[in-house]
Amino acid sequence: MFTTVRYFIKTSLVFLTLGILTGLYMSFSKYILQVGNSQELISAHTHLILVGSVMMIIMGVALWFFPRPSKDDKKYNPNLILVTYWLITISTALRFIFQVIGSYHFISWVNTAISIFSFFQVVAIILFFYSMWGRIRAVGSQYREAKGEKF
Repeated sequence: MFTTVRYFIKTSLVFLTLGILTGLYMSFSKYILQVGNSQELISAHTHLILVGSVMMIIMGVALWFFPRPSKDDKKYNPNLILVTYWLITISTALRFIFQVIGSYHFISWVNTAISIFSFFQVVAIILFFYSMWGRIRAVGSQYREAKGEKF
């Protein structure tokens, strides 16, 4: 397992832990303190787990398991993959922070920041899979399928 894959997977586990702790806080707040949770905090929790944890582990495992890029693959670029890692990590973390702030205080520039970081999350995911597109291909299985093997 190479370094960039470890970055994706370990960061996804950090986001999962933070997301679970946020969910525990929300549960305590609602059921023990009976205060409830704002929609903003629920969204922060959801995006931290779905984008920060689930999406990043999918990206890391894809990077690890997909076939190596072919010699003529012009889209795959390890530097672009590393840029997408930093882009999705920073934008997910900042979106979470600003959504938590926004759940307690209305500040218009915070809402703008949330939208900007949401945009960068989307850009990172699109860039990642654009770069990985050529690696999504059959490597040997097409020969077995042609012989009638089913799997």
